[in-house]
Amino acid sequence: MQHVFFPERVCSKVFKIDVDDETRTIRDFQFQGGCPGNLNAVSRLIRGMKMDDVIERFADMPICSGSKVTSCPEQLRKALLEMKGMMDSGTQPQRPRFGLDPFSGLFR
Repeated sequence: MQHVFFPERVCSKVFKIDVDDETRTIRDFQFQGGCPGNLNAVSRLIRGMKMDDVIERFADMPICSGSKVTSCPEQLRKALLEMKGMMDSGTQPQRPRFGLDPFSGLFR
């Protein structure tokens, strides 16, 4: 399953997560925005890990000093919990909307 997640109150703007449906192993994690060094490290570390292991390890992460509410690892944990819920219920992630849907009829 591939999932696009829009983190809140952090520097990152988009997380793209790819998880194997059968093993629930993270195949890939990409991001846009944020601290490239830290998030590249996180991406390399979580590849090949089970979703549940990452969810457990990222519980109670410290928050960023700028947002005082959350952190990228906490937002990644939130995205994985969202994905896990969709996988458990059998629902597919919705296609992300980028504000162009009202104009879709013009291109038929």
